[in-house]
Amino acid sequence: MEHSKKLIHVTKMPIRWGDMDAYGHVNNTVYFRYMEQARVEWLEDLKVEVRPGGLGPVIINASCTFLVPLNYPGMVEVRTFVGVPGRSSVQTYVEMRLEGNETLYAEGAAKVVWMDTQTGKSAPIPDHVRAVIEAA
Repeated sequence: MEHSKKLIHVTKMPIRWGDMDAYGHVNNTVYFRYMEQARVEWLEDLKVEVRPGGLGPVIINASCTFLVPLNYPGMVEVRTFVGVPGRSSVQTYVEMRLEGNETLYAEGAAKVVWMDTQTGKSAPIPDHVRAVIEAA
């Protein structure tokens, strides 16, 4: 990835048999689930509730580049990085590898925006989240 980014979270999750498609590798839609789970774990670590109501993070775009097929069985290691935060948003980047293997299997990105769910308008990133992002 060519972007200025800082590592902020690493998690591992099993590849499930049902994650595979007819071609015998992890279906492309499942990579977005892996990224989502990693993002939710990071936010929960920051004590950000990913629940409806009030202020909260939403995703306004997401992408994934599939470099090498993942297969069952295995453990996916998802490394999440952040870019420079704006007033209400921060770009996140993800790298997916197999546990114990430095080969990059997929890379992705998602823009996280804080939003007032009552008004549908953007809101400033909470101070404690900004502090963690800027300290990373």
